[in-house]
Amino acid sequence: MVTEQLQIALNSRIFIEQAKGVLAERLQVGIDQAFTALRGYARDRNLKLAEVARAVAVGDLNITLPAGSPGPPVPGPSSAG
Repeated sequence: MVTEQLQIALNSRIFIEQAKGVLAERLQVGIDQAFTALRGYARDRNLKLAEVARAVAVGDLNITLPAGSPGPPVPGPSSAG
């Protein structure tokens, strides 16, 4: 029973890390902001974080940044030259 619980916890953690990476790339934000979006989506809909993360990681769910969140950084003028 304990082994099974540990495996479930490990699998959940793997999906959460994968989803953070997917969202960071898709939304062009940092890992922390990707996790905030993931967690906010789950909380706002009263869903389990691991279930939302799995759906994002396998491509079944597309999460966007919450309204009012800072988006991707805007490139400034280049100093090269």
